[in-house]
Amino acid sequence: MPVIRVPRRPTAPRLMAVTVVVLLGLVSWYLFSGRGAGLLPQDSWGPWREKRVHHWSVWVRVNSWSDAAEANGHYGKADGFTLNAYGTSAAVTTVMDGARFTLAPDGKLAVDGPHAS
Repeated sequence: MPVIRVPRRPTAPRLMAVTVVVLLGLVSWYLFSGRGAGLLPQDSWGPWREKRVHHWSVWVRVNSWSDAAEANGHYGKADGFTLNAYGTSAAVTTVMDGARFTLAPDGKLAVDGPHAS
């Protein structure tokens, strides 16, 4: 009985397809976990919302596509700070009154220290 041999397909296209799928998965995870929030479109960010803490005016916005938030704080014209919580919490201690601001990726702002209210 004759043996029928089936020609083997090259593995290069298959390997390339698997590589593309893995890379797309990694890029998606990076962007949507919050770590790559700076690369997301401006339209994915919500509106700035003001939160008053003692004499500080803090503006916070949250990204609707990923786990990320940004905050800008001002104490008159004397002091200011910026927080970017991209996937992990961000914290800063202010120079003016020693208050410690912590921003979570979901947009929650916590304040510890003197004059925290």
